[in-house]
Amino acid sequence: MQAWRVHTPGEPREALRLEEVSEPRPGEGEVRLRVLATAVNFPDALLVRGQYQIRPPLPFTPGVEICGLTDEGQRVIATPSLPHGGFAEYVVAPERALLPAPEGLSDTEAAALHIGYQTGWFGLHRRARIQPGEILLVHAAAGGVGSAAVQLGKAAGATVIGVVGGKAKVRTAEELGCDLVIDRRAEDIVARVKEYTEGHGADVVYDPVGGDAYTASAKCVAFEGRIVVVGFASGTVPAPALNHALIKNYSVLGLHWGLYAAKDPISIAACHTELTRLVASGAITPLVSETIGLPDVADAVQRVADGTTTGRVVLALPGDGSTAR
Repeated sequence: MQAWRVHTPGEPREALRLEEVSEPRPGEGEVRLRVLATAVNFPDALLVRGQYQIRPPLPFTPGVEICGLTDEGQRVIATPSLPHGGFAEYVVAPERALLPAPEGLSDTEAAALHIGYQTGWFGLHRRARIQPGEILLVHAAAGGVGSAAVQLGKAAGATVIGVVGGKAKVRTAEELGCDLVIDRRAEDIVARVKEYTEGHGADVVYDPVGGDAYTASAKCVAFEGRIVVVGFASGTVPAPALNHALIKNYSVLGLHWGLYAAKDPISIAACHTELTRLVASGAITPLVSETIGLPDVADAVQRVADGTTTGRVVLALPGDGSTAR
């Protein structure tokens, strides 16, 4: 089979090689899956660079989120077992963690549902306890993780403010349903949030960016607001001023979604049930902005790493149902 592999960590365009390799063999408790579609995630870029918290043995294949087909013909969502990730024709994955792909989603959409929407749901509902009528500020609102949070925020009855960079991403965020979109390249985030909310600020902030985004968030979070720290796509890990949190009465909440799989796996399945319900109701649909073939993976991972994409870029392998629902 063909698979993209990393022999030496580095930038995706240089470090990833498309090679002919043997199919991975399932270990105890694992199953083989034929890959139908694989979503490109920011953690894939971190894996390739050797900067992720998990460092699989070299050589390895990245690709942390797929829609695949079991040998029995069941369409499932899975997180492949590294070092045999999803940028390949076949993977192995833990059988107990397989989730049914919602019938209302194509293969490419289903591949983009799991990580982004689970992270968003746990961040907004489990950590921030968002309530109908509250104001939600989402950074990187046109990206894969941010677009999921926008849709989930609207489904929860929140007023959603999206922050993006550039006119093209403004249009994407508006189409997603943001009540207000702020172009951070042309507007002052803090001033616009305070103006729009008449000084109230954001009750919940969803921040997968860090750096300057976190700094702005702390300046426009509401009384008893919650800042959910999801990641640091900017490359800068902020150092929160706890005296500021004390004075303004807001909370800074960390979210490591992957930890729920180890500490509370039942909650992952329960969340998937809720996400499937939201898909069926039409409240959420993963934003797949681009579908690529296997030869284009290295370039796509690089572009996601560089922050130049919108929504989700998804690898679709021949024979998938990416255009059918």
